[in-house]
Amino acid sequence: MVKNITTQEFDEKVIGSSKPALVDFWAQWCGPCKMLSPAVDSVSEQVDGVDFYKVNIDEEPELAREFGIMSIPTLIVFKDGEILEQSIGIIPEADIKELAEKAL
Repeated sequence: MVKNITTQEFDEKVIGSSKPALVDFWAQWCGPCKMLSPAVDSVSEQVDGVDFYKVNIDEEPELAREFGIMSIPTLIVFKDGEILEQSIGIIPEADIKELAEKAL
């Protein structure tokens, strides 16, 4: 399951976590984000051992700035508090799964 995350929770749940995380940076008005979202949701049900989060860049602009989000949707995979992989734009579900599994 994909959970929404705020700036206040980010350090604890993503950066400080022992589990890898895939974070989907998106916005409500973003058509491609809406197209990618079901695939991210599906992968979150298929891959164990990775936490899945969504960051609404309009509600959490500090996080968008911190990670240099210039285009959405952007997926970032974190492991041990560091960025492991990043993808910008719409990608197939299989590629999202591959991104997540690289962190295991």
